[in-house]
Amino acid sequence: MNRRDFIQQSTLLSAGALLAPYLAQATQKANPTLLVVSGWQDVNIGDIAHTPGLLGLLQKRIPGAKIILWKRSRSQVVEDMLTRNYPAVRIIHGNVNKDNEPGSEEVKQAFREADFFLHGSGPSVIAADFLGAWHQQTKKPFGIFGVTTQNVTPSLKDLLQHASFIFTRETASIQKLKEAGLSGNHIAFAPDATFDLEIQDPEKANQFIKTHGLEPKKFICVVPRLRVTPYYKIYSNQNGWSAERIQQVNELNDKYKEADHAKAREAMVTWVRKTGNKVVVCPEMTYQVDIMDELLIDPLPTDVKAKVVKHGYWLPDEAASLYSHAHTVLSFECHSPIIAAANGTPAFYLRQPEDTIKGQMYYDLGLADWTFEIMDTTGKQIADRLMQVHANYKAATKNVKQSLAKVDKQYDEAFKIMKNTIA
Repeated sequence: MNRRDFIQQSTLLSAGALLAPYLAQATQKANPTLLVVSGWQDVNIGDIAHTPGLLGLLQKRIPGAKIILWKRSRSQVVEDMLTRNYPAVRIIHGNVNKDNEPGSEEVKQAFREADFFLHGSGPSVIAADFLGAWHQQTKKPFGIFGVTTQNVTPSLKDLLQHASFIFTRETASIQKLKEAGLSGNHIAFAPDATFDLEIQDPEKANQFIKTHGLEPKKFICVVPRLRVTPYYKIYSNQNGWSAERIQQVNELNDKYKEADHAKAREAMVTWVRKTGNKVVVCPEMTYQVDIMDELLIDPLPTDVKAKVVKHGYWLPDEAASLYSHAHTVLSFECHSPIIAAANGTPAFYLRQPEDTIKGQMYYDLGLADWTFEIMDTTGKQIADRLMQVHANYKAATKNVKQSLAKVDKQYDEAFKIMKNTIA
């Protein structure tokens, strides 16, 4: 069951009714052209999922708007996925120079066409340079939707002072903005756009299910993660990391990787031995394909290992389809639980302290019982909670539905603020 079966259409329509008058007022157009910046990287299905989540959200709530996607990263396979699902959205690329001027003709054209610039969900205001160029070149309005603002630099503060609205994806970021001297009714909590992810790839997911003999709602998915993402292994230029930085990160990851994942393995062992059902180990990031065996599979007892299958790197539409059939998703990464929840599936977030303040969103949305601060959690606690979900699955899926309703309520409240910002 996907998200559109969970949330009544009336809720979505009321949100659209709130947002449309705001944009008409801000842009002086009933059907404005929106320039949306998103697509931070394509080696992480969570980062990829921000974009279709936001595009779907905007299309439902502002059906008359024209959307231009200024995609930060380049990936043909990701852009093909976006085009299949959102054919009316025009995708453009291009950077800005040190003088805040667009570096490509298609971006210059978008600056001329667009009435409003929206920065999409992400771990920070990643495209601050794009926002700065828009503000300097056009003087037209812009807003921020569903970001984490953990580090507000003086230059970012100066830029955000011109924003029509700033919506953070968890309440902890609002406090960070206040500490930086930014406050007002235009600042509010609007959950990560991935919560509105609706795209799927059932054909690929169903083939994987058939190949590995999985039964719907009888397998769990488990996603590993190192404490700090080793980007130097992902990008050919080592992402600008110094030898010292690489050594520090490797030492930190080596220190905790076994202790962290032993707790997830205990839940896997309990699941297999008490239910007789299977486990799918899968990635949220590309590098995790290489650590699955070491951290989650090889150390397992033989009887449990026989019930475990692996999935390679994928796109969020296929992940969404597989998660929709899963019983529960256990993830050290932040966004697989969101993708699962958006598809009606209970999910645990095994939160590592290095994974920024974004995890506060789970507490904000009433998911504290399924959020495990890994330093303060035992494997038995995770396993016991998993079996509690199994024993009363109806209540667990109801909890997911309630959390999604909270997401939409927050979206609605954010849109009210948007409507009144330039009253």
